[in-house]
Amino acid sequence: MFKSIFDQYEWNEVKAGIYAKTARDVEQALHNQRRSLEDFAALISPAAAPYLAEMAAMSQALTRQRFGNTMQLYIPMYLSNECQNICTYCGFSLDNKIRRKTLSPAEMLLETAAIKEMGFEHVLLVTGEANQLVSTDYFKKTLQLLRPHFANISMEVQPMDEQDYRELAELGLHAVLVYQETYHQDDYKKHHPKGRKSNFDYRLETPDRLGRAGIHKMGLGVLIGLEDWRTDSFFTALHLAYLEKKYWQTKYSISFPRLRPFSGGLTPKVVMNDRELVQLICAYRLFNQEVELSISTREEEKFRNNIVNLGITAMSAASKTNPGGYVVDQQSLEQFEISDDRSAAAIADMLKKQGFEPVWKDWDPAFSGEIKKVVG
Repeated sequence: MFKSIFDQYEWNEVKAGIYAKTARDVEQALHNQRRSLEDFAALISPAAAPYLAEMAAMSQALTRQRFGNTMQLYIPMYLSNECQNICTYCGFSLDNKIRRKTLSPAEMLLETAAIKEMGFEHVLLVTGEANQLVSTDYFKKTLQLLRPHFANISMEVQPMDEQDYRELAELGLHAVLVYQETYHQDDYKKHHPKGRKSNFDYRLETPDRLGRAGIHKMGLGVLIGLEDWRTDSFFTALHLAYLEKKYWQTKYSISFPRLRPFSGGLTPKVVMNDRELVQLICAYRLFNQEVELSISTREEEKFRNNIVNLGITAMSAASKTNPGGYVVDQQSLEQFEISDDRSAAAIADMLKKQGFEPVWKDWDPAFSGEIKKVVG
């Protein structure tokens, strides 16, 4: 379990080590062909800031070499804003007095029709964490309903037990995104004072349960702004390295959500500027050439136009972050504000103008099966 590795590290010591990195450490990291966690620490350190142009060029070359000129496009479908957790940064938090909404099967199909009309074959199902109302049984019925309509279905919902994931995988669940939010245990408790999400260890061990359940892909990340982004990113990379070694058949992705405003929202403890986010994305690519890197519509149009060339392999488009936001209930409260509100067609056109091929689905199980037959 990752917990045994995590417990060997102390937050303040890791943070001090990152900020102590020198230009010589950065240059050595850039020179190395196989980069260690210490190299990653150097690349995300303040000392690496003057080397950003070199890092960006290397990141672009490595990404094109591994992923070609393709860009995966996906869209979230928010199923419910019901939540039994109190989270200081989220619009769906239990203590926010908002109108709650959970989609019925008929409403899901209306949202599906709107999403399909935009061209998407890859959907990310999102809910708050309300285990009684939005339960494993609810997700089973949802997958059975939506599986015929999409090539790929991913989920970003409450952490579950291993057996739950096994059963959902059998019904066509392709990927699960589960963000630790922050690896700083004390701050984690401050931001999650009530609900099942307050259990730091259960959330930390979720990727292990996903790996044992055989989920095809899992997404990792932290909410940038809750704590020092460099230290949180080091722990994310540590987690990724452990998972790739133990569950080597699983694919992995990293996302970079920066804390965004919501109704009555939290002011970020640490603000990451655009240049620093570029540095982090490039550092991940130099550290790991296989991991998928995703950017959402939290980011502004200009930034997203530029970052697609520097390491990103997947992006959301035309997102609505409220249940029924596409057609059913367009006025329900969003989880967070969207910064890039362009249509899916506009995003696809932007990508094509930059020489990318938009890919509307992630992974084709049938095609994967044919590959396995060929390679044995």
